[in-house]
Amino acid sequence: MSLVKLTIKGISYSQTQNGAYALILNEVDGERKLPIVIGAFEAQSIAIALEKEIKPPRPLTHDLFKNFADRFDIIVKQVIIHKLVDGVFFSSIICERDKIEEIIDARTSDAIALALRFGAPIFTYKNILDKAGIYLKINPSKDEENNDESDDVLSSPETFGANEPLEPQKEEYSGFSLQELYDKLEEAVQNEDYEKAAKIRDEISKKES
Repeated sequence: MSLVKLTIKGISYSQTQNGAYALILNEVDGERKLPIVIGAFEAQSIAIALEKEIKPPRPLTHDLFKNFADRFDIIVKQVIIHKLVDGVFFSSIICERDKIEEIIDARTSDAIALALRFGAPIFTYKNILDKAGIYLKINPSKDEENNDESDDVLSSPETFGANEPLEPQKEEYSGFSLQELYDKLEEAVQNEDYEKAAKIRDEISKKES
């Protein structure tokens, strides 16, 4: 199976799941996005790693792992998102020490937080991206082109969780037809609500399987 390289587009707050965030990964040589729902702690850790000028006063868990690995000459070579089961992504961290390669199972959010700290590339398999990727709009308007810069901005780590809804809104999609789901998916992507789009995508996968 061929590997597809991914980059991090950004992090958005979940509108339907209290305390959760959607991590948006971009296909490097394509137009698809891969939304992955992650927790608040992992979202903050990833955001801090992306914002190079932000240095926490004490090491976060992923910083501690990096310091530990550096001390014992362990290198993280790459991260591979290798499996998708019922909307849950599974990842592997490919490490090397003394020219011996090891594969470590990890949550995708942890694996990506570590990949950022080691400067390691992130990959997924083509069949996973074919199943779970969401296509970008092909012809954005001029206004949207002018707003591309704002689309890249992450929520600052200090504000994570500050505006969480008191009661998370839940929406069920099992009662919709495939055509209705595709319409809702397109609407969610247009509104850049990638966490909602991920849930709709998972329901489409269930109906088409």
